[in-house]
Amino acid sequence: MPRTGTTAVLALLPDAEPLLRLAAAVDGSAVRPGVPAHAALLYPWLPSHEVEEPQLHRLRAALPVGPVTIRLAAVERTGGFVGVPVPELGHVADAVRSAFPEQVPYGGRFGPRPPVHVTVALESTPQAAAAIARRTAAALPITTEVKALHAVGLTRAGWRNLAELPLSR
Repeated sequence: MPRTGTTAVLALLPDAEPLLRLAAAVDGSAVRPGVPAHAALLYPWLPSHEVEEPQLHRLRAALPVGPVTIRLAAVERTGGFVGVPVPELGHVADAVRSAFPEQVPYGGRFGPRPPVHVTVALESTPQAAAAIARRTAAALPITTEVKALHAVGLTRAGWRNLAELPLSR
């Protein structure tokens, strides 16, 4: 579980919220309360006390210009994890990660360049994960557009937005 003061750079995906509702209907503990549908581009990012204008400027300077159309079309399942790949955001994640090379995505647990995905369920039983994967597949494809990224930080009250980073200048 993340600690208070942890931050991340995310693409919020409101059009994918129905996938989280489907997962919660099968296993309420598989979906993190208060965390909207998103694709993490860099997690963890910086300690929240280090997120100031120079770091946000560095992040903004790395971002591509223009919205990114994504198509959520496939489901991946491993054990109790169910996710939907977002390959269209790979180049955006690469740009964010290149701007902060000292920050290793997921602490290195998934290699130096983990693929971008929407986590639909986490730590479910294998049976629940299989049911969630079936329901998720039936709700796809979803096509949407990412027009901004968000820097978020975990507080005692939950995740809060630190900055919105439009993909336009």
